[in-house]
Amino acid sequence: GAGGWSPLSSDRYQWLEVDLGERTKITAVATQGRYGSSDWLTSYQLMFSDTGHNWKQYRQEDSIGSFPGNSNADSVVQYKLQQPAVARFLRLIPLDWNPAGRIGLRLEAYRCPYTSDVMSFDGGSSLTYRPGPVPRQGSKQVISLKFKTLRNSGTLLHAEGREGSVLSLQLERGKLQLLLRQVNVKCTSSSSEPRRLTSVGSLLDDQHWHLVVLRQRNSQLNLTVDRHTETVQTDEEFSLWDVKLLMVGASQNPDAARKNFQGCLENLMYNGVNVTELAKNNDQQIFTGNVTFSCAEPVHVAVTFPGPHSFLRLPWTMPSASSGMSVGFQFRTWNEAGLLLTFDLPRQGGEVWLYLAEARLRLQIQRGGRALLELSAGSGLNDGQWHSVDLTSRRGRLTVSVDKQETGVAHASPSFPVLVSNQIFFGGCPAEDYNQECKKPHGTFQGCMRLLALDNQPVDLIMVQQRLLGNYSQLQIDMCGIIDRCSPSHCEHGGLCSQTWTVFHCNCSDSGYSGATCHSSAYEQSCEAYKHSGNTSGYFYIDVDGSGPIKPQLVYCNMTDENTWMVLQHNNTELTKVRPSPGEIQHLVQFDYMSEEEQLAAIIHQSEHCQQELSYQCRKSRLLNTQEGSPFSWWLGGPGTGLVQTYWGGAHPGSQQCACGLQGDCVDPQLYCNCDADRME
Repeated sequence: GAGGWSPLSSDRYQWLEVDLGERTKITAVATQGRYGSSDWLTSYQLMFSDTGHNWKQYRQEDSIGSFPGNSNADSVVQYKLQQPAVARFLRLIPLDWNPAGRIGLRLEAYRCPYTSDVMSFDGGSSLTYRPGPVPRQGSKQVISLKFKTLRNSGTLLHAEGREGSVLSLQLERGKLQLLLRQVNVKCTSSSSEPRRLTSVGSLLDDQHWHLVVLRQRNSQLNLTVDRHTETVQTDEEFSLWDVKLLMVGASQNPDAARKNFQGCLENLMYNGVNVTELAKNNDQQIFTGNVTFSCAEPVHVAVTFPGPHSFLRLPWTMPSASSGMSVGFQFRTWNEAGLLLTFDLPRQGGEVWLYLAEARLRLQIQRGGRALLELSAGSGLNDGQWHSVDLTSRRGRLTVSVDKQETGVAHASPSFPVLVSNQIFFGGCPAEDYNQECKKPHGTFQGCMRLLALDNQPVDLIMVQQRLLGNYSQLQIDMCGIIDRCSPSHCEHGGLCSQTWTVFHCNCSDSGYSGATCHSSAYEQSCEAYKHSGNTSGYFYIDVDGSGPIKPQLVYCNMTDENTWMVLQHNNTELTKVRPSPGEIQHLVQFDYMSEEEQLAAIIHQSEHCQQELSYQCRKSRLLNTQEGSPFSWWLGGPGTGLVQTYWGGAHPGSQQCACGLQGDCVDPQLYCNCDADRME
């Protein structure tokens, strides 16, 4: 209408879509109400897309998906995106509007140019780059790229160092893994198995662009996927400066061909070199196989079932007298339970329910409240991965199949035909007072579905969205709204993260911590705290930094004295007989404390007094010589590998004395240690 956009109906199924003509970096949006009216939005959502399909909801860093709107029709409310969005299409979806008016909007998007060099890989494609010498001064060791794919597995990069080590980036079940394989140059047999250094990201097979940056500084590797970074240390001699071969989209291992990457890459950079541009220009350092320089994207329209009142109803157009039926679809979810589909059998023959229970697929047919048939297939289906389901009834044989695997198939031969009466419901049902033909005793499905097919005929979900086919309620069509609340995990101190569609949970068992995110320590920070709680001497777990990163440790608390002592055990409490032997190092004894170095450092820092006791029983066995001369003995102690120490029990560090030398009561007043007196007693 005049003065801005205002749809005929004011409901949450409306949207305003803007085609920006090309992929652009969108930095901010501004909204106004419709000119000269009472029509404005009070909140809205933003969606972005490259193709006009497969929309992605923009979320702020705190995961809030809605934006504040206007309070009148004239003022401008601008919102700067915390992370700029790169897309061609923008879609604004009204959530709430002025109750005294209608949906009304004037919209402005702020954008910057975006450079995009893309390559497409079909699963048999590869690109090989042999870098020339790279000047190290002023250059950075970094590989960066963006990728998008529908497959949850595949090799992105394979970098071979000049010393034989191989660093690779591989997608595995929608997560990006960093692997390092050290080649054994001493033998001609096959190389060792790759070692996984870290894993970052989740749900990376969503056909949206994901940024990957691999940065090295000395032996430290930082892997960033989107906004999440993991840091690992490597002992192996591998440097991103010394890569002799960089393979993209595939691996040199012929056994891994089935895991070649299938999808698109964008802006591949190696140490500041635009590899995509070199490939386009047929540079002699590049060899390409079946790589195209565009991004052809398959259109898989998904639908999200976000809430307890979501459902999709589709008419069944096949005649009920036909010889059989089939239904197929894919789904992904975090929930263990939920109704996937249901329909009535013809002539009041009963109801069919296909649902999830305990993360397994179950089929149940009932008539008059009595179970006629039950089947079960698959397991662990709430892992967030896409799973395919096929329900087929042909010639008296009923088959349920999960992921087209032999272990995921169940059969039955019912004595009655399994056909669809006139309609089929996915994900849930309308309210019972609205529709008595659909019952949902198994709860509503929360998750995503795609590739729906009825009797091998694909369902056009865009027609559903346009209200030209079937009916639906509270669905998000042409997008999958699944998010992984456990990546990165909010569980601290090793707590295990699990999730449903709406919440995550931390299992803190055996971690020594409690609370929603395993933050609160179950143990006291000192022996003194246990004493004040009424405990007596014994072994206790101590958490020296409370909810900090240092792990709890088992210590002995001696509470018999006025002062409470924390006793840390080591591996050598028995007397060790020292025998004379030739050479510079006549005897070596190593003491390893049961605590880690950071635990020891924290205990020492918080203690009023800390001491070690080393007893040396001697007879004509010199430890020192004179205060000015070099000692006959020393020991190592302190952080790391330790510092050379030349004082002995009871003396001060650096004094090069024993306790009697400090107190002036050695048996020979000219010496600083009784062991130096050369006496038999």
